[in-house]
Amino acid sequence: MAALVLGMSVNMMLIYSGMYLIPLPDGVDVTTRDGLRSALPLMGCQHFIFPFLAHAIGTLVGAYLVTRWVSTRKQSRAYMIGAIFFLGGLMNIIGMPSPLWFSILDLSVAYFPMAWLGSRGAN
Repeated sequence: MAALVLGMSVNMMLIYSGMYLIPLPDGVDVTTRDGLRSALPLMGCQHFIFPFLAHAIGTLVGAYLVTRWVSTRKQSRAYMIGAIFFLGGLMNIIGMPSPLWFSILDLSVAYFPMAWLGSRGAN
């Protein structure tokens, strides 16, 4: 559970950092879900860099930590972290339509491959 919480914390830190490093278009309000949904068509590719990095690195950190901390079934626990993050990403994509290229990239690279890398890096 701690690995999941720490992975999610890394995820959120990167999301918020990205908003400061790559400013949103003028007049965009992302404080509400509806505001974010209406702002998505105004966003360029650069606005999706940090969400992808947040999903990938959050998963990587969570999988790495769980692999370091558990003594048995390390690989399956790392993939469990990847699955939880994947489900969160899938729910986000369903509830907040994003560009097709981002959805494909995010779901295919940010979760299970990062869980595998995290578990391999911890061994």
